[in-house]
Amino acid sequence: MTTSGNGSGMRELKGKRALVTGGSRGIGAAVVRQLLYAGAEVLTTARSATSTVPEGATFVEADVRTRAGAEALAAAAHEVLGGVDVVVHNAGGAQPYKDASAIPDEEWQGALELNYLASVRLDSLLVPGMRERRSGMIVHVSSAAVLTPMGPFLHYTAAKAALENYSRGLALELAPFGIRVNTVTPGRTATPGGEATREQWARLAGVPGQPSAADTPPLGRDGQPDDIAHAVLFLVSDRASWLTGSNLVVDGGEFPRG
Repeated sequence: MTTSGNGSGMRELKGKRALVTGGSRGIGAAVVRQLLYAGAEVLTTARSATSTVPEGATFVEADVRTRAGAEALAAAAHEVLGGVDVVVHNAGGAQPYKDASAIPDEEWQGALELNYLASVRLDSLLVPGMRERRSGMIVHVSSAAVLTPMGPFLHYTAAKAALENYSRGLALELAPFGIRVNTVTPGRTATPGGEATREQWARLAGVPGQPSAADTPPLGRDGQPDDIAHAVLFLVSDRASWLTGSNLVVDGGEFPRG
């Protein structure tokens, strides 16, 4: 197993059982690798099997966009892991359109199902066990696109904005049970899915090709999947034991915050 970690997280999650959605590539796969490196037993999922699932993780094929898919995944997690201590909701995405008026109803619904309701449903199935144990860590992965919503992605950013609001409310509800809920908001990250989406958006705008240097975040480079995975690992570790209801923006300074 490979990792770009510096060793600070080695084995700190030993004995923990983790579920990561969308863990077959990109940010999700990096999160799986970091959790494995930290000693957790990890089950991950995607809509179809792939050879890119990190070695050491258990893979279950599931479509978290549906209630049936969420129920099947929760059942698999209990069967394979015997329970879940850590949940990382990474599955997400949406197709860009020319502008907001071009987004069809089914795409609005699909964006809500994948980027928002998938987390709500899976949490509702896994939280009761965490309440009984009076411990647990949940991380919802959002997107810095929420900070500057634009027409081609309004279905996506609206769903992620709902996710952030839900995450904060859930954190307050579950804090008395020792369950921590936080959000990680990645900026521009170099992943195959992200690059494909940016290229598609550029074609819709009539300017195909690679983004210009002006799009580079202030720290001088795009984020890497491990940059986001390290933030997730921190939030689910005891080093963040007094953090809940937080939104950790990991964007290289790309988006101004007031």
